[in-house]
Amino acid sequence: MAHFVIMGCGRVGVALAHTLDSAGHSVAVIDQNPEAFRRLSDEFSGSKVTGLGFDKDTLEQAKIDEAYAFAAVSSGDNSNILATRVARETYHVPHVVARIYDPGRAEIYQRLGIPTVAAVRWSTDQVLRRILPDYSMRGDFREPSGRLVLTEVALHREWYGRLVKDLEAAAGVRVAYLTRFGEGTIPESRTRLQGGDLIHVMMHLDRSQEVEKILASAPKPAPAD
Repeated sequence: MAHFVIMGCGRVGVALAHTLDSAGHSVAVIDQNPEAFRRLSDEFSGSKVTGLGFDKDTLEQAKIDEAYAFAAVSSGDNSNILATRVARETYHVPHVVARIYDPGRAEIYQRLGIPTVAAVRWSTDQVLRRILPDYSMRGDFREPSGRLVLTEVALHREWYGRLVKDLEAAAGVRVAYLTRFGEGTIPESRTRLQGGDLIHVMMHLDRSQEVEKILASAPKPAPAD
């Protein structure tokens, strides 16, 4: 079980909070309007923190230093990006995601290595894939025998800059395609991964936990070309 901090207690924030809380995780929800917490059910066992999601005192009250992941899903693009950068750069939260309404801005922040989801493609399922790696292992497609699964995987930040062939060799998977700046592309073996890339691999289902562990860790030094 892990600790999650969610900024924004609107529709998506509430759905995330309930999903993670019901799965047994520790959850803290931040919102500057205390009335927003009324949207949470009586069964919600997490904490409710009133304040700005990019304020350090507020974040520390939400136990950001213990967070496995941080999701900024308020209605303000600037607030979401600022809070996400503070979570990643100041508190070194390993998994972050920001909700962005402006697709142009989303592309810019993807280039900075901040995972974003534009509102036009928004869903609770998509943000869970970015802050809860094992959630993505449920897969987008399984071939008829059930042995192979096509799924999005989460990467340790140090994988960025490495070649696709390095990832495939280390994890024993095949990169089927990657999404870069909102567009899907089929990479070559020497394609270099960039911050913000969403990686989709084909792999054996019974190796999902092993693959997740490998890719969630920093890669070993690259062999000489």
